[in-house]
Amino acid sequence: MKLAALTSPDGYFEHFEPGMLIRHARGKTVTEMDNVMLTNMVMNTAEGHFNEDAMRRAGGIFTQRVVFGGINLSMVLGLAAQDTAEHCLMELTLDKIRLSHPVFHGDTLYAFTEVVGREAADREDAGIVHFRHYGINQDDKLCVQAERKALIKRKSHWGEK
Repeated sequence: MKLAALTSPDGYFEHFEPGMLIRHARGKTVTEMDNVMLTNMVMNTAEGHFNEDAMRRAGGIFTQRVVFGGINLSMVLGLAAQDTAEHCLMELTLDKIRLSHPVFHGDTLYAFTEVVGREAADREDAGIVHFRHYGINQDDKLCVQAERKALIKRKSHWGEK
């Protein structure tokens, strides 16, 4: 598998080869504000996101608040966007979402992307790229995985000649 670090505006359709693995340049430490503010905004009122005391007393698997998975997914997609969405014309699908390891306040997420495939689109100036995005924490635990298809500009039609 070829490892690339694009981190440039060259993310046209032609640049994405199946099997390519991209390590995105930035990470993001998850703050309490990320979890509480955004979770409130989407009206996710699960106590596991807000009530530290209840989490400690419950005697369950987690003894502290867990960051809402939708936030973790959004962060990973955002970290990947500089390399995979710069020339995106349309998001087509987002599925096969897996939240496999908890994320807590203070954890740092890093994003990787695998190019699963690419195909022609129903227009000449763009093609479809199939990505698999991964979110890894500071301990190299896989926390987030999702697949995404996007309509990406072709350099041959949009780029510098």
